Amino acid sequence: MSTYAVLAATEGEEKINPLVPATYDIVWSAVCVVVIGFFFWKYVLPRFQTVLAERTDKIEGGIKRAEEAQAEAKEALEQYRAQLAEARQEAAKIREDARSQGQQILADMKVSAQEESDRIVASGHQQLAAQRQQIVAELRSELGRTAVDLAEKVIGEQLSDDVKRAGSIDRFLDELDSVGADSGK
Repeated sequence: MSTYAVLAATEGEEKINPLVPATYDIVWSAVCVVVIGFFFWKYVLPRFQTVLAERTDKIEGGIKRAEEAQAEAKEALEQYRAQLAEARQEAAKIREDARSQGQQILADMKVSAQEESDRIVASGHQQLAAQRQQIVAELRSELGRTAVDLAEKVIGEQLSDDVKRAGSIDRFLDELDSVGADSGK
């Protein structure tokens, strides 16, 4: 019976929907929304748009700066590669110049050493010839004295006369030279 009592009580009144608010609540809520919307549109939205614009500029600027930096880096890399290639070419040229200079120095040293060797050999030949002449002259005079002494002993007379002695010595040496020449052939 209690359900009939509630229905009977509600028939006399207007039907009210519990999901729809009262009119005064809707009006005051609309006024608050308009005031808040005005402040949001007047103060918050411009600041928000400014912040968004700044961020957009920063991002786009950052991208542009990154692209510029990348372009500069590429350019610097190309310059570095060009300089490196140029340095390698220059190093190869320097090595080749040093190699050719080294070969030239070696050739000059060989020529100088050969000239010095030839000079030393020529000097040695000259010294040998001079010593030979000196030894031959000494041997001639010694051999001449010995021959005169022997001749004096064999002949039994003194060959004290220098002219005779010189003539005898020269004749004896000429005979020795002719005998030495005949035996050398």
